[in-house]
Amino acid sequence: MNKILKIIVPVFALALCFNVDAQVLGNLGDVEMDERALYTMTKQMGQFINRFNYEEDQYGKKLNQNDASFRNPDKRKDVLPLLFDLENPRTSGALRDFFVEDLIKNNQFMEFLGGDWYSEVSAKFKWKGKDVDVSIILALEEEGLGSKWVITNVFFSEFQKYFPQGELAEREKHFLHPMSHELDFMNIYKVFSDKQIVEYYASTDYQPDYLTLFFYEIKQGNLVFERVDSVKFHVFQIKNWYFEVSWFNRDGYNSGWLISNLFYLKDEEKASLIKLYQPKK
Repeated sequence: MNKILKIIVPVFALALCFNVDAQVLGNLGDVEMDERALYTMTKQMGQFINRFNYEEDQYGKKLNQNDASFRNPDKRKDVLPLLFDLENPRTSGALRDFFVEDLIKNNQFMEFLGGDWYSEVSAKFKWKGKDVDVSIILALEEEGLGSKWVITNVFFSEFQKYFPQGELAEREKHFLHPMSHELDFMNIYKVFSDKQIVEYYASTDYQPDYLTLFFYEIKQGNLVFERVDSVKFHVFQIKNWYFEVSWFNRDGYNSGWLISNLFYLKDEEKASLIKLYQPKK
C-alpha cells in the first residue's frame, strides 16, 4: 500500500503542477492579448487623427517629424484600414479601399484646426416635463493662441414641428400686396391670423434659426439638460469625401474611435450638407 502511495502522490503532484502551469500560461496569454488590444484601441479622437495621418503607429507610439516613418505612405496605407468599423459592410469593403487609395495618392491629411469637421452630441433633456432627445452640433473655433468648441446648431424634433416645409404653391397663396404700403399696411392682420403659417410672409431666403430657439427655451426654463448619451464626429476635410467617426466599446483590436460611415461626395455636393452644421447667417 505504501509503495502504491509513493508512486501515486508524486504522479498526482506532477499532474497538478502541469495543470497550474497551463492555467498560468493561459492567463498570461490573455493578459498579453488584453494589453495589445488596449494599445491598438483608438482611445481618443486626437489619437484617431494622429493615426489617420500616421503620426502615431497602430500600437500608440508617437512618431517624431524627423522620423522616416512619419506620415510614411506605405505604413499609412497599412494602418488606415484599421481605423474603420470592420463589422460594417459599408466601411470594410471596396469603398473603404478606394478611399484609402485616394488619401495616399493625393497626400490628404486631417488637421485638428483645419475646419470642416464637427462634433454631434446626442443629449437627453427635459422638455416641459418630458424626456426628449436633442442633437447639439459643435465646431472648433480659434481664439487668441488657442481654440475652443462652440455650439453652431441643434436638431430637435419639437422645433421642426414649428416650421414645417410647406409647398411652394401653398406659400404663394399667402402674401402682402405690393401696394400695401399705400393703405398703411391695413392688411397686415393677415400675417397673424393663422400662427401655423406666419413664416410664409417672410423673405424666400428665410431659414428658421433653431439655435436661437434652443437658447431661448433654456433661458425660459422649458428645456433642461440631463445627460450626454453619445458623441460622434462628422468630417468634411477630405476632398470629395465625407465620413463619420463613432465610438465602439467592444472586445478585440477593432475598437475605440472608428470610421462608422463613408460617402463619396463631390465638394459642391458637400456644401449644402455642411450648411446643416453651421450657424444661420
